[in-house]
Amino acid sequence: MTTILKTSTKGQITLPAAWRKKQKTDSFIVKSQGDSLLLTPIHIAELDEDDENWVTVFDSNRDNHGQGLPIDDFIAALDKTLA
Repeated sequence: MTTILKTSTKGQITLPAAWRKKQKTDSFIVKSQGDSLLLTPIHIAELDEDDENWVTVFDSNRDNHGQGLPIDDFIAALDKTLA
């Protein structure tokens, strides 16, 4: 199936319902490849954190009792991960 999608004023696109149901996930990786975007469905629970291309910077359940972080704290965690 091919369709034309338009971005919203916030830069978002909506995937057709049939595509979303077929993938059985609400998480996707988007990669820019030249003039194209490659959209790949992922299942977060199945990701291999030993994969060199995947790093968990912050997990609210693991790191902060299910609570989010102020942006400055998140940036500090990201800087520490990338160091």
